[in-house]
Amino acid sequence: MTIESFAESSGYLRGSNRRITYFSNSYVLGLTVVAGIGGLLFGYDTGVISGALLYIRDEFEEVNRSSFLQETIVSMALVGAMIGAAVGGWINDAFGRKKATLSADVVFALGSVVMAAAPNPYVLILGRLLVGLGVGVASVTAPVYIAEASPSEIRGGLVSTNVLMITGGQFLSYLVNLAFTEVPGTWRWMLGVSGLPAIIQFFLMLFLPESPRWLYLKKDKSEAIVVLSKIYDPYRLEEEIDQLATALVEEQQRETHVRYSDVFRVKELRLAFLAGAGLQAFQQFTGINTVMYYSPTIVQMAGFNSNQLALLLSLIVAFMNALGTILGIYLIDHVGRRKLALSSLSGVTISLIILAVAFILEPYGSMNGLYEGVGTGPTFLILAAVAVAAFAFVAILVPETKGLTFEEVENIWKERAWGRGRDVSETGREPLLQTGNGH
Repeated sequence: MTIESFAESSGYLRGSNRRITYFSNSYVLGLTVVAGIGGLLFGYDTGVISGALLYIRDEFEEVNRSSFLQETIVSMALVGAMIGAAVGGWINDAFGRKKATLSADVVFALGSVVMAAAPNPYVLILGRLLVGLGVGVASVTAPVYIAEASPSEIRGGLVSTNVLMITGGQFLSYLVNLAFTEVPGTWRWMLGVSGLPAIIQFFLMLFLPESPRWLYLKKDKSEAIVVLSKIYDPYRLEEEIDQLATALVEEQQRETHVRYSDVFRVKELRLAFLAGAGLQAFQQFTGINTVMYYSPTIVQMAGFNSNQLALLLSLIVAFMNALGTILGIYLIDHVGRRKLALSSLSGVTISLIILAVAFILEPYGSMNGLYEGVGTGPTFLILAAVAVAAFAFVAILVPETKGLTFEEVENIWKERAWGRGRDVSETGREPLLQTGNGH
């Protein structure tokens, strides 16, 4: 079967040249939403523990007395996520995006059952670890899976759908928390129902294909073309296949595959890693986890002592977070990634300063751990300083990638590393930066 017949059988007319938009291909949008359930799991887990912790302290006296236990319950999911993200890259490379997602769903569902049935805080911590492992694998898999199946014109918006699922999951978690406040076994229901989205995603993923890029580079070219034909018209399909063929030839011509040590040894990889890892680090260290994990606690520190009222007011925070993501999905492919990041960081900095000033002027209480050490107001000032550093980092080191293919993004880093117009052979290095490799 020819490429054209593949495309025609998928509903595209020969010679079609219609503009690709976010909603123009229901197949890609459906794939994005299903893959994005991994983000929903991440967001729900982030938000639900903030409300559940209020009731966990009520049930387990040792938790109520120990700030260390409270922090361990909250942070153990992050520990699991770090481990899951580390092994998730290998799972994606070796077995593909689809199997990585399925394995994450199984681990997450198991962890939710362990949490719901936990007879003591230590079993609960184990459940949090398992959930974190699932979240970690899902968090590195979903964006890659979506990106590799997305046309470059709308890739930013589609990948941002995963972020919308994260913030939507946080909003959903506060709704669930409110719904179970009067139900016996309050926190067990809050944590236990988190397994339902994982089960739903598991069965939906069974009907979705593997990433076309992974298939072409790792397994079956004809199967990859079948998937690509459901995304592009015949003429664009030829172009996409040519780009994949070029990437495959470059990979096969290398004497050795990219090693993790190359991240520090090869200049273009080092620059790309610095930008990507730096963005991820600043995303965490500017305080979003603090606000989302401890949102009800922060509200109670401000003088609202009722658990239900604290959850209700925290719902507003989660709603605004989700609303901002929807706006970001529209802007990211119109304004660009870099400008959006800089404007967002400006807003984050201003918000953190307002929080800091409010707690410095009215010191209602202190949070656990570091807030006990330096005070709540100064802590938010520290986070504001981190946000300023993040702004400078993006302004100096992060390039704009709006509308670019993976190969064009690779060329940006080569030009930054070796200078515009220089041939790769002049550097004495092979073209090592291959996104299909997953390293």
